[in-house]
Amino acid sequence: MPGMANGLVIVAVVVLTLVRQVRPQRVSTDARSWWALPAVLLFLAVREPGLIDPAHPAVSAGLLAGGVLAGLATGAAWAWSSRVWADESGETWAQGSRATAAIWLGGAALRLGLHGLGALAGVHQGSSATMVTVAAVLLARSAVVLHRVHGIRPAYRVTAGG
Repeated sequence: MPGMANGLVIVAVVVLTLVRQVRPQRVSTDARSWWALPAVLLFLAVREPGLIDPAHPAVSAGLLAGGVLAGLATGAAWAWSSRVWADESGETWAQGSRATAAIWLGGAALRLGLHGLGALAGVHQGSSATMVTVAAVLLARSAVVLHRVHGIRPAYRVTAGG
């Protein structure tokens, strides 16, 4: 997939994710669904050449690792800033907050900073590295939200007599 198509995929995933954060979303506890989108993004990123700049492999790999770590931190912070609750029927829900938006902006600033450091070092960073970072963000967010969901107790109490 050419760089322009990768860029469109990244923008589409980010916009869809941000739009969904404004409204409450039911949290699926399906064991496979939480990692599917990050896995697809990672597959698309890895299959493209240019994930690591062959002219600067060590610096490029370091920037990629930094991007993944920043993504994991951003995703975890995003999940902890989201409101998570269970309704009367036991369904679990999550919704982003204003802090979530600030965390998204901070994560984007971190990624831009890493990209800028790479540019200063003469490292070519394609859209594949950004896809890996977005995959890390989504993976960490999903994992932490699921962890929080499993710790929720229903807001109601069922008694034996009715």
